[in-house]
Amino acid sequence: MPKYQIKIIAIGSLKPHEEICPLHLKNLRAEIKKDGCVKDPIIADKNTLVILDGHHRWNSLLSLGMAFCPCCLVDYQSGEIGVVCWRTGEKISKKEVLSAGLSGKLLPQKTSRHFIPDRPLGLNVPLADLR
Repeated sequence: MPKYQIKIIAIGSLKPHEEICPLHLKNLRAEIKKDGCVKDPIIADKNTLVILDGHHRWNSLLSLGMAFCPCCLVDYQSGEIGVVCWRTGEKISKKEVLSAGLSGKLLPQKTSRHFIPDRPLGLNVPLADLR
């Protein structure tokens, strides 16, 4: 079982690797604002802070003016964490994900789908703690 670190970290230190869907962002932002909390942490590589899962949550928090966000930091190089492409017939590698995040040349939305065993869910971190 992978060892995860749950931390509240500066929102600007995280690096996205793929684009987002504007409609999904709008809906999720409204839900987070209504709930007054973030239900699930953003998943990021502990070494590079590249976002692996949670681009829409991250963008929602950013647009709501939050300074921090809840993160689950994982060892992306672990063999227990996998990545595939959402689109049939296409492939994506961990190296490509990290390269996109570190270079700022974002991949199209829904390029990567990460498999993270036993990911933490339901943290319900209040927005007041993230300002």
